[in-house]
Amino acid sequence: MDAGFRREIEQKVAAGERLSREDGIALYECDDLAWLGGLANEVRTRKNGNVVHFNINRHLNMTNVCTASCAYCSFQRKPGEKDAYTMRIEEAVKLAKAMESEQLTELHLVNGLHPTLPWRYYPRSIRALKETLPPTVSVKAFTATEIHHFESISGLSASDILDELIDAGLESLTGGGAEIFDWEIRQQIVDHRTHWEDWSRIHRLAHEKGIKTPCTMLYGHIEEPRHRVDHVLRLRELQDETGGFQVFIPLRYQHDFHDSMDGKERNRLMARTKMATPAESLKTFAVSRLLFDNVPHVKVFWVMHGLNTAALALNHGADDIDGSVVEYKITHDADDYGTPDKMSREGLLDLIRDAGFQPVERNTLYEIVREYEGPDPQLRETPQPMRV
Repeated sequence: MDAGFRREIEQKVAAGERLSREDGIALYECDDLAWLGGLANEVRTRKNGNVVHFNINRHLNMTNVCTASCAYCSFQRKPGEKDAYTMRIEEAVKLAKAMESEQLTELHLVNGLHPTLPWRYYPRSIRALKETLPPTVSVKAFTATEIHHFESISGLSASDILDELIDAGLESLTGGGAEIFDWEIRQQIVDHRTHWEDWSRIHRLAHEKGIKTPCTMLYGHIEEPRHRVDHVLRLRELQDETGGFQVFIPLRYQHDFHDSMDGKERNRLMARTKMATPAESLKTFAVSRLLFDNVPHVKVFWVMHGLNTAALALNHGADDIDGSVVEYKITHDADDYGTPDKMSREGLLDLIRDAGFQPVERNTLYEIVREYEGPDPQLRETPQPMRV
């Protein structure tokens, strides 16, 4: 990278000046990961200090039956398939009841686009779960794709749907369904009808109703860096308008390391893709943090990146490491090296401290639940063996 351009970027970052599309594309062409990470870390420190946020959450997927067959997705099943399932509301409530002792602050719900479940199933589910869980547990549920689907099956507008869900206890949408917004890529990977226009419309409505939401990007498949830059800039422009995004979450596209129960290969991108390397992931976090100047937080979802890459991402722009998760069914192992499917509070604290940061437990709204001691400065000054 040209030395003059480096100085120009450094000056922009130091002054808090917004980076352009051309800047973003050029940053992806830079191979100096230490320099990129240092710039991104400067921004994340300016916004969030030396803390890393986490929460204690659980994921619940009430059905994997889906009308769509997206090219990257191995979660979906068609009605009648061997391992298709749909929970009765009472089953979901029973599962949620069993979580009470875990001191949760968030229950995260995402489902398939079920072709025959009635619309009323969804607000009733939210209401029943809220009545079951302690009031300190937020229900974060449904992608914009699901809300769009609810419009089709209910005949209601997204505005009315959101009003009913909020009345039932919904406190945040999830950020899924975004993938990559550019149509050149999207038409090859997405098999549902929710694209940028409807995804942004639904999040805009949520923001207008006072609901803060996350936003995501699925990277590392058939897209190019320019598509990632375009994706972030669309979100940045919407954030300029609404201010409703709390956190940006780059999600690493996954190959399937484990055969599904019926042996079918549903991830149709595997034959022509390689998963993003750790270095590419770190570059994606760094460039995203530098471009997305108006979102407070950047989250590394450790389940999809592996623990080692997640820890390194905290020095490349990320300030949130998600939560305890448990039984995340949407994707499989992030790195095929035994990434766990859950983390205890103590495990998260150790991971954050070992990366050199102070852990802060938050809730869905990024309100502080508890601050913890940071890393032991004596250990930081003495060379330590790397944990594996």
